[in-house]
Amino acid sequence: MEIKIGSVVRSIAGHDKGDLLLVVAVEDGYAYVSDGKLRKVSKPKKKKLKHLQGTHFVTENDFSEDYKVRNILAEYLKRV
Repeated sequence: MEIKIGSVVRSIAGHDKGDLLLVVAVEDGYAYVSDGKLRKVSKPKKKKLKHLQGTHFVTENDFSEDYKVRNILAEYLKRV
């Protein structure tokens, strides 16, 4: 599964293992992810792509603010 901007992913390694995250940027084998709570959109966490598990949920919505990221992740949880 391809991980791209707007993808909802699950962390499979690290301190945030098991958490749902939203990809806000991708570059050179790394994804920058945010959860809208601990990891704000203004300061996303840099994670290797191999430490992320993609889902089939990709949003086209605007996620420039933290509350929007939280709403997208909550929408994903409702669908699952």
